[in-house]
Amino acid sequence: MLSSFLRASSTSIQRTTPFARRAFSTQFPALQRISGVETVKNYINGKFVESKTDKWIELRNPATQELISYVPETTPEELKEATESAKVAAREWKKTTVLARQKVMLDLQYLIRQNHDAIAENIVYEQGKTFADAKGDVFRGLQVVEQACALTNMLMGEKLTVAKDMETYMYREPLGVVAGICPFNFPAMIPLWMFPLAIAAGNSIIMKPSERDPGAMMMLAKLAAEAGVPDGVLNVVHGAVDCVNFICDEPEIKAISFVGSDRAGEHIYTRGNANGKRVQANLGAKNHAVLLPDANKQSALNAIAGAAFGAAGQRCMALSTLVCVGETKEWLPELAQRARELKVGFGMDPETDVGPVITVQSKERIERLIQSGKDEGANLILDGRGVVVKGYEKGNFVGPSLLTDVKTDMECYREEIFGPVLVCLNVDTLDDAIDLINKNRYGNGTAVFTNSGPSARKFEHEIDVGQVGINVPIPVPVPPFSFTGSRGSILGDMNFYGKSGLQFYTKPKTVTSLWKESDSEHTKASVSMPTHN
Repeated sequence: MLSSFLRASSTSIQRTTPFARRAFSTQFPALQRISGVETVKNYINGKFVESKTDKWIELRNPATQELISYVPETTPEELKEATESAKVAAREWKKTTVLARQKVMLDLQYLIRQNHDAIAENIVYEQGKTFADAKGDVFRGLQVVEQACALTNMLMGEKLTVAKDMETYMYREPLGVVAGICPFNFPAMIPLWMFPLAIAAGNSIIMKPSERDPGAMMMLAKLAAEAGVPDGVLNVVHGAVDCVNFICDEPEIKAISFVGSDRAGEHIYTRGNANGKRVQANLGAKNHAVLLPDANKQSALNAIAGAAFGAAGQRCMALSTLVCVGETKEWLPELAQRARELKVGFGMDPETDVGPVITVQSKERIERLIQSGKDEGANLILDGRGVVVKGYEKGNFVGPSLLTDVKTDMECYREEIFGPVLVCLNVDTLDDAIDLINKNRYGNGTAVFTNSGPSARKFEHEIDVGQVGINVPIPVPVPPFSFTGSRGSILGDMNFYGKSGLQFYTKPKTVTSLWKESDSEHTKASVSMPTHN
């Protein structure tokens, strides 16, 4: 699929029958072949180039275990080449006007919109999402590109007369070369959180997509070139630990944007900061939903089931924990029934609700944490282990699972499971629920389901979590605002997209100028013929 995308004109791509179509074909210009299997290229200085590495990472379809391609461990020399390309390009790109960069963003959002379905289909094959959810992945990223089109307002400076003939004004400048390191779970949205704003602000950027699903980023790189992003302003490299460490250490890279796991994020933040870089790192989460007895029962249960099990639970904003207040614990069998009715299967099947998890290792970890909850005394009222999907028997499938009567000292509560598992705890009051959540180390998102305005207001003001939903299960702000995870879910003092995102990719400069009016000659133009030589 990716090969046909990059061969075709972006405005003439037609979707083929999903089940007859592979994620890649043999003629993709960004792929070579090793032992009959395609390999992903780097994108450096406006060209898709073959890596000279001898180290490759397998990329497999999570629903079938089919080997789709090999992803290179980009060599140090290639990483240096990408950095030099970005450095040279940044010198000229920063000189372009805001209006010129805005036009590129306008064209980019148009091209992404035209190729929305093709990108989403690639995500299904590489990441495992349902097609509908993959389209949402692209759409939420597209919204950030659309917001980047408003940078003419967002980059306006400030000016003040501070004394006679003296003015001070402030404007924001690009940092130079920046980098983005992306997770597997949103292969379109997270890159679109990063490179459009960075480029719109006048930087060049080196992107490292997840080695698990780089295809969407490769498609976006192609579209960015068509939109007018100059050679070298956007570069894409691939790899794992060595590639990340290069980005952390390379002096020319001034800032790093990262979304992913605690372990990787803490490493990148610490190492990047030690090298003088600005770093924003979105880490793990344990998002709680609080269910009050006065909630609209049917809509609340539907919302919780969708937010817990959608995307196979592989969202940093998934509602992975339910806090039942008072009698609402009696609603759990009905919630389990809703979860039981969700269909597990291949993402291109329009009836599928829950696709596979990303790897065999992820599946094993999720199933181990389910068992740990049971072993520690929780009740497993819905067990999604052992799901087999006809025609996709080798897929990494885990069905929706519910653990009830969970305690805060259990491993299934302490750990971010990152799978279609909902752990349910019981408390007596809203105060107890707030106290429980505030004691958790994470602060990404939370939600309360209630029909009581006073209860909602109390929750909003007393909860120590960055993103709060009131009868909204996944309260990720739209791009005019910023993603505002807090506490253990974020490292760095500037968050993603919105005003904060643009500030991350720029630095302020103030100028104080003095132009004395008394120094002006105040002469008139002469309109007479000269009378002397």
